[in-house]
Amino acid sequence: MSVPLILTLLAGAATFIGALLGVLGQKPSNRLLAFSLGFAAGIMLLISLMEMLPAALATENMSPMLGYSMFIIGLLGYFGLDRILPHAHPQDLMHGDKAVMPRNLRRTAVLLTLGISLHNFPEGIATFVTASNNLELGIGIAFAVALHNIPEGLAVAGPVYAATGSRRKAILWAGVSGMAEILGGVLAWLILGSLVSPVVMAAIMAAVAGIMVALSVDELMPLAKEIDPHNNPSYGVLCGMSVMGMSLVALQAMGIG
Repeated sequence: MSVPLILTLLAGAATFIGALLGVLGQKPSNRLLAFSLGFAAGIMLLISLMEMLPAALATENMSPMLGYSMFIIGLLGYFGLDRILPHAHPQDLMHGDKAVMPRNLRRTAVLLTLGISLHNFPEGIATFVTASNNLELGIGIAFAVALHNIPEGLAVAGPVYAATGSRRKAILWAGVSGMAEILGGVLAWLILGSLVSPVVMAAIMAAVAGIMVALSVDELMPLAKEIDPHNNPSYGVLCGMSVMGMSLVALQAMGIG
């Protein structure tokens, strides 16, 4: 069980890379931030629909009805949480060229970090569960999650740094969102362990795929358009899909994906 935990840890830690990119040098432009969100959406769409859901459906004794039902439950679960829980968007941290009041800023940044963390938590579970069930596929998913965690870290750290001017706060808050993913993997190890059947693991993976698709379509893509209305977020989405697709092909060529 140590290898799946290590993969989950590395995937979650990639958030710090994005955080560093968000605070080094000049603050990221709205165009770069929007592109990074579209890039993350493209990666999540491809890995969810082309890897996670097909792998879940291909699991032995896994009925298509159960697999697609769990996928839909993941979709509906995301929208349910989105309506119940308060959340904030990165562009809420800035009002034009002026930062909002510090008290409102802290609240908004906390809600932003909460939103990313809620999305990262099931990813940690998915990475661990998948790697426990199929190590080769787990490596590919961990790589995909780590890759899209980089723009996610940027998406958190960039606007926080732009509004507060504090590199420490930006890295800290982005790190919290990444730690949620590691926590998800650790809890999956403690609660699930090796006692869960492959069918249950596949069902969880299908549900998480639904959550990631809903997040990409409902949150990241519209958010990218709001942040930079003068550019098409589809460019980032298509770029993310292309990079992820080529990465998966490379992993398969090396015999590890």
